[in-house]
Amino acid sequence: MKKIFFISLLITFFTGVAVAQNSVSVNAEIDSCQRLIGEQARIKLKVGVDAKKRILLPHFDKEIVEGVEIVEKIPNDTQLLNDGKRLLITEEYVVTSFDSALYVIPAFEVLVDGEPFYSEELALAVYMMPVDTTNLDQFFPPKDILAVELTWDDYKSSVVYFILFILLAALLAWVTVRYINNKPIIRIVKLKPKLPAHVVALNEMERIKDDDSWRTASSSKGYYTALTNALREYMNERFAFNATEMTTAEIVDELLKIKDKESLQELKEILETADLVKFAKFNPPMNENDRNLLNAIEFVNDTKLADSEVKEQPTEKRVVNERSVREKRALLVSVVLLSLLTAGALAMFICELYYLFG
Repeated sequence: MKKIFFISLLITFFTGVAVAQNSVSVNAEIDSCQRLIGEQARIKLKVGVDAKKRILLPHFDKEIVEGVEIVEKIPNDTQLLNDGKRLLITEEYVVTSFDSALYVIPAFEVLVDGEPFYSEELALAVYMMPVDTTNLDQFFPPKDILAVELTWDDYKSSVVYFILFILLAALLAWVTVRYINNKPIIRIVKLKPKLPAHVVALNEMERIKDDDSWRTASSSKGYYTALTNALREYMNERFAFNATEMTTAEIVDELLKIKDKESLQELKEILETADLVKFAKFNPPMNENDRNLLNAIEFVNDTKLADSEVKEQPTEKRVVNERSVREKRALLVSVVLLSLLTAGALAMFICELYYLFG
């Protein structure tokens, strides 16, 4: 009785193992076992396995076996069976061969939870195109190279580039000549020499002296305004400080740096008298007005530059027309750009001729 039970237990164990083994199926098939050199064949690998299993399919780089190249690998097709409890995975390879031989494709190895399972081996016979060697008169030697007649479509681009080159070259020549002949327009302007500061001041004081309208009492303000303006303008040019914007005290302080105090006493009196007339409505006597005018003339004569110290004034000035300068620059830029374009058109024309007759 015990012996029968033990035998039943062994049968049950091996049956379970067989069932477990049969839960994984690995099948490989090829669409044709014979192919001419260069023709393509399809190899399908089908794996059936429980959905919860981990599967690792074989991987190939360029060849399945030496001499059988992989042209394309079709993406995997996965199907769920038995309400999602089972997977059917199909992997497909497009292969070819360029050597005639009988190739044995070894079994594909598939790992399921780390355990290897194998498909059956495949065979692929690659053969040459059969040649009828009994009828050699049917073979012909290679044909001569045929001369192909050129059409307008072949010449069209060359003609376009040649015309473009001619036009650009002509335009470049014209612009270059314009650039060479376009000299800047220079005008010589005559300048009226600037009179020395003392001459301007003395001329103004002579005008004041000859003007009888200043001699009325009501004209004292205008008289001293004109006189001090002439003095201030003279000091601006002669001593290089802004006397027109300074007070009398500031002017005297500046002049003390150049001359002694005694020589400036008369100038100080002129300026102070002018301040009284302009701001305090003071009316000095006529003889004092004449004395102040003479003192002003004397101050200018005492402080004026010697003839040897007066800078020579230019009598003419060269004026360059800026418009002509800008035009010359624009022409130079045009010459450079047109040179590049002309060279490009010529290069394209030469390339087209090379392709036609090279």
